[in-house]
Amino acid sequence: MALCASHATGATAQFSAPDADFAGQVRVIESPVVLPGNTVKIAGSNFTPGQQVRFFYENVEIVSPATKVDDEGKFTVETSIPAGAVPGRHPIVVSATNPNAALVYPLKVSPDIPLSGAEQFNVTSRKVVSGLYQAAYSPKSKALFVTASVGRPPIGESALVKLNPDTLEIIAQVAPQAAPPRRNADGKELSGGLYGVYGIGVDDANGTVWTTVTRQNTVAVYKQDDLALVKQFPSGEVAHSRDVVIDTQHGKAYVSTSFSPEIEVFDTKKLEKIATIAPETTVRGPNARPFGSMSLALDQAASRLYVVSATGEIGIVNTQTDSVEKVIPVKGVFSPSGIAFDPATKRAFVAAQGSDNVAIVDVESGETLHNVLVGAGALNVAFDPVSKLAYVTNRGAGTITALNSDGEIVANLDGGPQPNHATVGSDGVVYVVNKGRAEDPASNQVHRIQRK
Repeated sequence: MALCASHATGATAQFSAPDADFAGQVRVIESPVVLPGNTVKIAGSNFTPGQQVRFFYENVEIVSPATKVDDEGKFTVETSIPAGAVPGRHPIVVSATNPNAALVYPLKVSPDIPLSGAEQFNVTSRKVVSGLYQAAYSPKSKALFVTASVGRPPIGESALVKLNPDTLEIIAQVAPQAAPPRRNADGKELSGGLYGVYGIGVDDANGTVWTTVTRQNTVAVYKQDDLALVKQFPSGEVAHSRDVVIDTQHGKAYVSTSFSPEIEVFDTKKLEKIATIAPETTVRGPNARPFGSMSLALDQAASRLYVVSATGEIGIVNTQTDSVEKVIPVKGVFSPSGIAFDPATKRAFVAAQGSDNVAIVDVESGETLHNVLVGAGALNVAFDPVSKLAYVTNRGAGTITALNSDGEIVANLDGGPQPNHATVGSDGVVYVVNKGRAEDPASNQVHRIQRK
């Protein structure tokens, strides 16, 4: 990547007093997705008023002249990304003087993957409710269940919705219970909002739907037929609950915790927690983080659960013993969050937001076989055994990429604003939900996708 600018001139360093309390930060604003050929705006904050700031990449000054920090410690600059820039995380050196300080900002340039292959698929879409998050299909009920929550705590708008899987029409809808009141720093009682629902899994053995209640760190269980609440678990039961999958063979629900290693295990008949599984990271070094359990993929026939961590690893759990068998490093991914599994090829698909790609991993050998650029913000992925395709929701790009187990892109479909989650239905049907803004007619839709 070589941006258009002149080389910095050499000078004798004076080694004057450094900024001992430097807390400067920079970020891309207005258009967080950066593509080759874009002009991007970078904003700085928490700098020292009056500092002079310069930007360098490959020893080239990419913003000229230097910008001066305002009285609030802020600034905004623009730079152009070359049309031939290679997608990836590019280290931009941000150098400040008077007083001296520096930081390295990883500017992510995303791939610009064109739409393709729409003629191979039948796609129907329907707007449902605001704040769509995840979806799960029940073969027994022949229904699609979706969760929705809007905003940050307190959650004032949330719904569990039951849809006709063919027409996407709403069959039933329910709002979660009110959550307990909160208190602010002064001890004043505030509304707790709702027990907003986010992640979702269906239990056809017991006719229930499990949801994660992320903001209150817990889970809830509803009936499939009329969405009546079966049990609202108390706050704090699962730290930052994210995904939930149901193993009907062993009568267990597995719930991931996002930022910590734990996978919490529940008995789906007794509705009580029975175990905690905690994979350990294989990453070493001063910047190593704990394993963080994000998305889950279940191979029920083989009694294996696959969990992806933002550390760039896959944990493999034996669901008979609820023990961790091994942890596999995944090459070429940054901040992965989604995982799917193809039992026929024993390959896992790992979607990574931070590197805009999907890694395809042979879970038996531990080898990363392919790395495929799919689009900005590759968030979640689902594998359909009928079409033998993995469907990736690229939240930043607004696309849904279909690729096979050999890493070949079959299609790149329009997903609307912020496609968030994909789930597999019956007969090769895949459902994708998107979010976006309530006022956008293309937002808050469910897409029904089937290969012709």
